[in-house]
Amino acid sequence: MKYLIPVLLIILFSCQSKPGFGPETAKKEIRAILTEQQKAWNRNDIETYMQGYYKSDSLRFASGGHVSYGWETTLNRYKKGYPDKAAMGTLTFSKIDIKMLSETSALVFGKWELERAGDHPWGLFTLIFRKAPCGWRIVHDHTSSDK
Repeated sequence: MKYLIPVLLIILFSCQSKPGFGPETAKKEIRAILTEQQKAWNRNDIETYMQGYYKSDSLRFASGGHVSYGWETTLNRYKKGYPDKAAMGTLTFSKIDIKMLSETSALVFGKWELERAGDHPWGLFTLIFRKAPCGWRIVHDHTSSDK
């Protein structure tokens, strides 16, 4: 019985987050990446937009019933699908909801919209961000479209 309180205290403190981890700071950093991606897209700069993704062959992108892997594959997919400013339109992210899964991973849900001359496509996305040596990066992207 005399060991019960110390054991309970050890268990309690072992469940605490590591010192220095701030979920609000992580969320702010993730929001900043999404903001920079939106700005890059609207400048017609796919290369900078892609900096939000983890540069790895394990990056997974799912959309339109297809799954692809790899940073280069994703970059090429974007370049093929959005060859010029007219195709890219103006991107807006909204309804961003960030749930921290751990100190090194987060689930992000949101809505994307493109404003283009002839149409206004939109959809929803779910992203998994991981904290990498280079900072927070998208490692999984599942994007749907209204069409």
